[in-house]
Amino acid sequence: MRPLLMPDKYRQMSDQQLIEKIKVIKAELGKRLVILGHHYQRKEIVELSDFRGDSLGLSRDAARQKEAEFIVFCGVHFMAEGAAILARPYQMVQLPDLTAGCPMADMADIFQVESAWREIDKICSSENFTPITYVNSSAELKAFCGRNNGVACTSSNASSVFDWAFKRTDKLFFFPDEHLGRNTANKKKNKVIVWDPEKEMGGNTIKQIKEADVILWKGYCHVHTFFKPEHVLAIREKYPQAIIIVHPECVEEVVNMADAAGSTGFIVNFVQEAKPGSTIVIGTEINLISRLAMEHPDKKIFELARSLCPNMYKINLRNLLWTLDNIGKINIVTVPEPIKAEAKVALERMLEIT
Repeated sequence: MRPLLMPDKYRQMSDQQLIEKIKVIKAELGKRLVILGHHYQRKEIVELSDFRGDSLGLSRDAARQKEAEFIVFCGVHFMAEGAAILARPYQMVQLPDLTAGCPMADMADIFQVESAWREIDKICSSENFTPITYVNSSAELKAFCGRNNGVACTSSNASSVFDWAFKRTDKLFFFPDEHLGRNTANKKKNKVIVWDPEKEMGGNTIKQIKEADVILWKGYCHVHTFFKPEHVLAIREKYPQAIIIVHPECVEEVVNMADAAGSTGFIVNFVQEAKPGSTIVIGTEINLISRLAMEHPDKKIFELARSLCPNMYKINLRNLLWTLDNIGKINIVTVPEPIKAEAKVALERMLEIT
């Protein structure tokens, strides 16, 4: 279904008018409404959210909202879809802009993954593999993992999920982000190969597939692969005292050169706990870095390089108010029941492991 067009009246309001109206609706709906805001959202959206966090934290928050009838997710589509999977029957999930997607999530679809699974099964039996999908993926892929004894993960708990999976099978099939998978596997000294869905046997030999501990999907986040080793070298030269921290969706060379790597939640906590006067250079989405710099004026915080997620940026005061003015009526995110049930298995396993 084609997304509805937002009426012009919302574009004619000032930011202050929009904020005031949003606050009025929040007060009127009370506990019937919860607004979830991802760390990469604009500052003004985060400030209006009832909960802020990374994808794992917001998954937990969404699952805990027993009183809320309406969950408005300020993030991207797969996040709202995840909330809809975990939602109770009486709850409705809305995304202020239904076109806010995730290019990485689109790099693996259910037909490609099922085809790869069949090829792997012919070579060394899929019973030896646990499928793991990064939450940055479609509901269909989460359902695939749910029905094949697999699990979902986030960048916060990927290491714990890998440990859980290796207790059950000898091998893992991880999608869609090659770099989070590789950086997690590197810590555990796992032998990895990459599966390219455009090539026969993913571009691998039978021997390589049999010897691999982890098969990684060829996918990436354009926000985090933007960071290069030369960015790190330039910072080291100009600010030798700086602490460099990056997201594990970055390429392994950048992760290995950084002082620390972790999820958005990890980065937020790292900055909060750092000593006053610290210089912290961060490789992740620019909106989070800018907000951290404003919230911690006693520390020098800036970006490794400037990288914006245009899909996260699609959520704004105008479409948030439009959604709240039409609560329960527009921009609704739903998941078909058979897919929802299987995907919920994968997400609930993820939350239990954490």
